[in-house]
Amino acid sequence: MWAGYREAMARDDEDSRWPRRLYQDGAEPDPRFTLANERTFLAWIRTALALMAGGVGIEALNAVSGHPDPLRTALAVLLLLAGTLCSATAFTRWMITERALRLGRPLPAPRLAPVLGYGLGVIGLLACVLVFLTGW
Repeated sequence: MWAGYREAMARDDEDSRWPRRLYQDGAEPDPRFTLANERTFLAWIRTALALMAGGVGIEALNAVSGHPDPLRTALAVLLLLAGTLCSATAFTRWMITERALRLGRPLPAPRLAPVLGYGLGVIGLLACVLVFLTGW
């Protein structure tokens, strides 16, 4: 019964789901895997928002300090760019993973994770240097 229901729902949803090219291939995966993929996408979006909020916050503190510092501005820009990169790649990552689930292929390696991990490590070191140099 469940399999028949899923097939009927998949046929009904083919025209209404976006991106259509994703749902044209393969079979409908177990909903638990699709929902886990969606939660991962939302986690990447939350990470992007946190990075951007950090960048905006640093620049706001820079603006009200009375002595704008180009190093603080650079740190804020780096955080904003990291958030933008994370946000821009989150949907692509979701779609590639969903396609792999539908086609029964291995899941792709997380390409953004090492970039974000090492990048935030460098940004953290720069923040430490900034604190040390400016007494922030």
